[in-house]
Amino acid sequence: MRKIFFTLIALFLLLGVEAQTTTPQAKGTVKVQIETKFGIMKILLYDVTPLHRDNFIKLVNQGYYDSTSFHRVINTFMIQGGDPDSKNAAPGQRLGNGGPGYTIPAELNDSLIHRKGVLAAAREGDNVNPAKASSGSQFYIVQGTVYNTEALDRMVMKTGKPLTPKQLQAYTTVGGSPWLDGNYTVFGEVIEGMDVIDKIATVKTDNVNRPLEDIRMKISIIK
Repeated sequence: MRKIFFTLIALFLLLGVEAQTTTPQAKGTVKVQIETKFGIMKILLYDVTPLHRDNFIKLVNQGYYDSTSFHRVINTFMIQGGDPDSKNAAPGQRLGNGGPGYTIPAELNDSLIHRKGVLAAAREGDNVNPAKASSGSQFYIVQGTVYNTEALDRMVMKTGKPLTPKQLQAYTTVGGSPWLDGNYTVFGEVIEGMDVIDKIATVKTDNVNRPLEDIRMKISIIK
């Protein structure tokens, strides 16, 4: 299996399959922008995840996210926001439990992977949430890391779940967080401002991954 796996990696890198890392994973008709002190990220919301798309649009139009912060930041993994409690949080206050009081049914889609830049819904763990229902407001944007063939090979051996050509190509080029695939709903992706993710991901944080200085956001619908 190891030899076959390496052969597949080499084949797809040799062919230079660019589409999966330079074009959106799915079609969308609505775009939003997230303004921060580190710059602006423009995000395409996917039409194949309509429950998450429409809920996000509703909250954006309500101004729900304005003045909230990216309250959980882990370099080489992701940046998380959407907790309304972060608007007026005192320094050092533990965040991550706030929301609008409802969840969203999972919209898992095997074609939507956790490559760098995707927007996905945070949720409670499987032990209390076996249906993988999403938080009504909290989201994360993947930074991840680029994997070499040996690391991906070990992951396949450990999980027993082969990676698709799309996953192989993405995670060895733009990178991401492959172990999240199939477990959290991906519903959009950054199409401009990828560097902003890296800037936010490298800020100093406390022992629970909250930035020492608040990174506030404003989200709006764009044409």
